[in-house]
Amino acid sequence: MRTKILLLAFALLLGLFTLFQQLAASRDQAPSVLAALDTAPLPSTAQWSIGPFRIQWLAPSPQEAQLLIRHHDVPHLLWSSAPGKSFLAAGIGKEQVHESRGSFLIQDQLLLRCEQQSITAFHATPHSLTLYGRLTCPKAPHGPTHAPYQMRFQTQGTQRLTFSYTVQDPRFNRAFLLYQSSAEERFFGFGEQFTHVEMKGRKLPIFVMEQGIGRGVQPLSTAANLLAGKGVSGDWHTSYAGVPHYVTSKMRSLYLLNNEYSTFDMRPEEHVEISLFSRQIEGALLAGHDPLELIGLYTEYAGRMRPLPEWIHQGAIIGMQGGTQAVRKTLEDLKRHNTPVSAFWLQDWVGQRKTSFGKQLWWNWELDRDRYPQWEALVAELKQYGARVMTYINPFLVDMRHSDIAKNNKRFQRNLFKEAEAAGYLIRDHHNKPYLIPNTSFSAGLVDLSHPKARSWIKEVIKTQMLRIGSSGWMADFGEALPYDARLYTQETPSTYHNRYPEEWAQVNREAIQEAGRSDDIVFFTRAGYTRSPRFSTLFWLGDQLVTWDIQDGLKTAISGLLSGGFSGYSLNHSDIGGYTTITNPIRNYHRSKELMLRWIELNAFTAIFRTHEGNQPEKNHQFNSDPETLRHFSRFAKIYKAWNFYRSLLVMEASTRGWPIVRHLFLHYPHDPNTQRLEFLQFLIGSEILVAPVSDPGVQTKDVYLPQGQWVHLWTGRIYGHPHQGRWLRIHAPLGSPPVFYKRGSSIGERFYRLLLEQGLLESTHHAKP
Repeated sequence: MRTKILLLAFALLLGLFTLFQQLAASRDQAPSVLAALDTAPLPSTAQWSIGPFRIQWLAPSPQEAQLLIRHHDVPHLLWSSAPGKSFLAAGIGKEQVHESRGSFLIQDQLLLRCEQQSITAFHATPHSLTLYGRLTCPKAPHGPTHAPYQMRFQTQGTQRLTFSYTVQDPRFNRAFLLYQSSAEERFFGFGEQFTHVEMKGRKLPIFVMEQGIGRGVQPLSTAANLLAGKGVSGDWHTSYAGVPHYVTSKMRSLYLLNNEYSTFDMRPEEHVEISLFSRQIEGALLAGHDPLELIGLYTEYAGRMRPLPEWIHQGAIIGMQGGTQAVRKTLEDLKRHNTPVSAFWLQDWVGQRKTSFGKQLWWNWELDRDRYPQWEALVAELKQYGARVMTYINPFLVDMRHSDIAKNNKRFQRNLFKEAEAAGYLIRDHHNKPYLIPNTSFSAGLVDLSHPKARSWIKEVIKTQMLRIGSSGWMADFGEALPYDARLYTQETPSTYHNRYPEEWAQVNREAIQEAGRSDDIVFFTRAGYTRSPRFSTLFWLGDQLVTWDIQDGLKTAISGLLSGGFSGYSLNHSDIGGYTTITNPIRNYHRSKELMLRWIELNAFTAIFRTHEGNQPEKNHQFNSDPETLRHFSRFAKIYKAWNFYRSLLVMEASTRGWPIVRHLFLHYPHDPNTQRLEFLQFLIGSEILVAPVSDPGVQTKDVYLPQGQWVHLWTGRIYGHPHQGRWLRIHAPLGSPPVFYKRGSSIGERFYRLLLEQGLLESTHHAKP
């Protein structure tokens, strides 16, 4: 009898040992979704109709459990969890943030991640579905063992399904959402991305910041980090205008409503994971048939840009500095070539100062009448030529009591920094004093846009200091530098307000022109932006490209930025002709060459705005009027830019009503052509009718161009290329003065453009420019 009892006990112990082994092995596998871990079992199959959306729960076993979302009007799957894997996780993390001059290096230490997911209940209404459950955490001495959560899906209209995932325990500050993808699914969008347009296979952080100096270009990037601070050089993913939104080749689209730091990890072939510095993820799924429809749906939320006034389309915007006489001399040079000019952009209207970076401005927003005597007369002279005056502002203020004022002989009537400081309108540091943010050789205070009275005050500055002196527009610079540890009037967390700041800066500018009764006439252009920036900005520009050709920070990044931003509502956008960032260094100089200037002129003639910039070291750069040949080239392309204004005006209206960009990735009109999905910075469409393939490499006279299905007419020669039923690659002759431009055969838009160029003698450059 005793022997039988011992045998039974041994068998029981062996069974328990085997069970513990199985449980230990299961912890090494990918976390799985377990239905009803400690409650009554959930059904293995369930389906709910949430308005036009259909949500399915399929769980024949924990290893196969899956949540799927469809729409009754589109054939493809909108979203699905990965079979058998947890699609939610929570964590506790601590970030380390190093910031320098608007650049942020953010490293996250994840202290705890809870990812063993259970679903305990579903609750459905006609327009929503709520999931309840908990996440099991690894055993830790002092940490939580479980994280209860709630996830809610809700219809918003007929093509939008919002979702909200909340970890209910406030100790958690990280949330994760994981869902199915595939190796061939391609991801576009994410705001302005400068190195890559398509993001599958990459981990992309979204946080508004300086794009950086060099972004990997060597030896410049290493030198910038050593001299100016870690992270100043930027990286392939750093952007003034990152946006948590995408469109994929499978016609799926998702965006987040959160403002916190987020990352999209698209490196795995079979899934995507979104992580957020929050315990809540809010977003939406869109149901559309093609990428243009999805962009239209997205911009209903993000906002669409208002139409540009007609005056800005009439020619070039001449960006220059130097004072009244310098402007008059440049105007005479342009008159000799009958160059169409819409405006002179005089960013040094406030005066100019020399810094370690080159020529910068006095950030005290009042007219420098020593530099621009007879300002009113100059404005009138330019108006007679059909040109307006544009100026410059940013949300920083420099204390004009600073010791270098006397060295620069700068006179001033108002000290705006002192006014804002006295009224409490500047962001504060941890000592509750104005937070002085380093720029180059100086520091400046930043207007606290969370303060209602500060907003009203800076709007009055815009109206009295700029609009009143005849400015028809301005660069509304910066917006990306709110420090991670700042103190705001509203006590909001700066890490959350940071991405909102550029939206608020654009809104302040927009409200100022509305309050002045100039809503339809004034144009301001911004570089920093986030999700809702298109709702407020009247125009974007791509920021400070390096005066080089490269894909890290040069000419190619201007094309990439235009294409990627167009997916996220940045529909009216352009770059500085020739780039901006100029570096003089004993090891290597980065100065704008003549050839680069000529090719950048050709590029910008086929974008929304044709605007020059001298760069931060004008004397080191080749300018649009540095020699007669360049000026002739510039004048010709200013006329070409004006010639397609009839089409541009239509596209501007389309941007305001549908959210579609003027410059478009070929994928938008040829979404099922795998070749268009792989194109990065090589070429783009203007609307649907014109194809442009800018020459973006030095010393070349040919360009490889992909012509999608159909026949295309070469603009400069009238020759017909392409195949009516399939796409074709073509190597085309592309000397300076004749960049590859095509229009669809039979297109009334293209034919009209061709006729206008022919009538004006612009089809053939009588003297091709030489580098």
